[in-house]
Amino acid sequence: MGILHEDVVVINQAKKAGEPTVITVNCPDKTGLGCDLCRVILLFGLSICRGDVSTDGKWCYLVFWVVEKPNTRWNLLTKRLLEVCPSYLSTSGIFYYHPENQLPKPPDVFLLEFWCSYEREGLLHDVTEVLCELELTIHRVKVSTTPDGRVMDLFFVTDTRELLHAKRRQDETILCLKAVLGDALLSCKIELARSEVTACSQGSPCLPSAITEEIFSLELPNGRLSRSVASNPISVTVDNNLSPSHTLVQIFCQDHKGLVYDIMRTLKDYNIQVSYGRFYASPKGNCEVDLFIMQADGKKIVDPNKQNALCSRLRMELLRPLRVAVVSRGPDTELVVANPVELSGRGRPLVFYDITHALKVLKTHIFSVKIGKHMIRDREWEVYRILLDEGVGYSVPRNKIEEGVRNKLMGWE
Repeated sequence: MGILHEDVVVINQAKKAGEPTVITVNCPDKTGLGCDLCRVILLFGLSICRGDVSTDGKWCYLVFWVVEKPNTRWNLLTKRLLEVCPSYLSTSGIFYYHPENQLPKPPDVFLLEFWCSYEREGLLHDVTEVLCELELTIHRVKVSTTPDGRVMDLFFVTDTRELLHAKRRQDETILCLKAVLGDALLSCKIELARSEVTACSQGSPCLPSAITEEIFSLELPNGRLSRSVASNPISVTVDNNLSPSHTLVQIFCQDHKGLVYDIMRTLKDYNIQVSYGRFYASPKGNCEVDLFIMQADGKKIVDPNKQNALCSRLRMELLRPLRVAVVSRGPDTELVVANPVELSGRGRPLVFYDITHALKVLKTHIFSVKIGKHMIRDREWEVYRILLDEGVGYSVPRNKIEEGVRNKLMGWE
């Protein structure tokens, strides 16, 4: 019994320009499946303009209408979506939950080290774009510029395809880097990162108090906000009267890149099951969401404190899914971007890609980069600290940098 493997994920590409592509997923259910699927869609740079989700707790049917981008690799997207879908056997309960000692082995971390003869505008973004195309996930980056102008880049990456240990895969990666860096590339090597090297690369686990106070507040801010964030009205309400077995959550807000992912990851972290959901983003940028949900015990959310906590967290995640600030670091200027990490340990996709792209557009050079995870106020964050090069020709005001990076991350260009 069951459906054919090739029918689990079906993608019907748009036939006309301007029309959305339809992604259909039909598979066994699991808590957090919507989050995992939306994360993959976001990883491929696609925006969800409409969605429908329904499940009976064992089997689910999801449909996403997405706005495609040029050169989307649909076959690869299908494969990646299939990988997060539970197998049909999981409905028996035998393979639904895996004991802790049977969890898959964490992927190997590789150190990609290369030297360039000089820093050029957009270099780091071009490298990041190559690594994303190769499905190499960036976990940490260290970039430094020597007094004579040479640039050393250290990328700590994992390979989605799990092939980077092979010489052929390494040669492919180096060849792609040479194609984009040209004569500027002096040397390049890839090796399995030793545990001591990985530990040293993480740097201090502490962040300056000025940074934590500036961007890591979990309270809804009442003070200074950028114009684009301040003009983003958000309504989150709950209703227990429309369904005998589910709590209805209704959301009205401005659309942004990864909005459905932000909602689903929040519900996943709260261990909440979505039985039915509907999403719609209008061409004007407004989004309406209806979600019929229940707790892990299969009951409604009737406790007012739990309702308020969930609504408050959803408002915060939709108002500020990422934190962006430009701060002073002594005499220098530092761009700080942070995003919450899922309880599963995964950060938001393509954040570094969008940061470097925004800085390239702003013609702002990068002097050094540090990426790490930090526990702040009982929550884990992925933090990007980028020291900007304020050399000759630097003229972009700090507020323009902050606004430009935030708008790129939110898809508001």
